[in-house]
Amino acid sequence: MSNTPQPAQAGPVLLERKHEGIAALVMNRPDRLNALNNELASALNEALARIAEDDSVRVVVITGAGRAFCAGGDLAAMAKGHQTGATQELEPLLRAGMQMVLTMRTMPQPVIAAVNGAAAGAGMNIALAADIRVAAEEATFGQNFAKVGLFPDYGGTYFLPQLVGPSKAAELFYTGDMIDAKTALALGLVNQVVPAAQLEATVKTLAQKIAHGPSLAIRAVKRALFASEEKELAQVLDNEVREQIRCYLTFLVKVLRRSWPLATKRFSCGSKIAEAYRKIIT
Repeated sequence: MSNTPQPAQAGPVLLERKHEGIAALVMNRPDRLNALNNELASALNEALARIAEDDSVRVVVITGAGRAFCAGGDLAAMAKGHQTGATQELEPLLRAGMQMVLTMRTMPQPVIAAVNGAAAGAGMNIALAADIRVAAEEATFGQNFAKVGLFPDYGGTYFLPQLVGPSKAAELFYTGDMIDAKTALALGLVNQVVPAAQLEATVKTLAQKIAHGPSLAIRAVKRALFASEEKELAQVLDNEVREQIRCYLTFLVKVLRRSWPLATKRFSCGSKIAEAYRKIIT
């Protein structure tokens, strides 16, 4: 993992490196807190699908560049659709995320999420889709969809209740509040919490341990843990896409107009949404 990251084949929004059986994917939009636009979601989806077929890769690490893991969907990009009432920006983003999460769960290699900072909305759910999560002490987590009138996506309605139970999941979904890494550890959302300066080394050690382990047995264990859930997970993801589009086309416009009267102006919409969302997650 010490190799200098090189641009992934899918483009510069994603950095990719492979070393000694470990493939590291780094979401690389630090100026946007690694928020997901169509380009980044597609790059992640394509990279994971390719790695899943690569027998030389024995473990995958996903992390973010800069101070965030992933701030979720890029609301500034999504807001462009509100000017016309269209879903051209949103639906491909959701479909790419749907396939990404399915690939993470069904690919033979274990996946580790190295959560280096804020993991909000879809960003939190990418982390939840991983087999193992290691967080920096500064990391925060939130199902922020309710804050902007949207529906949880990227598998959140499947993974979160599994990990914390339906009652706690309901609280996190309904309030949209952020929680710190210590709370996430107590809830069982992450496996470890370490100082930020130790995150890369801790994840590298863990990834190397898995990569040097018995590949056949480890892959068989992953199938035993997750293979039976593929059909149900696919159904949940498809429902999330439908509900998210419905919320996007009905509730978000009302929320934006009530909260930020100027947000519906053509040139200020995206920037106002993004700035308001940054205040929520930081």
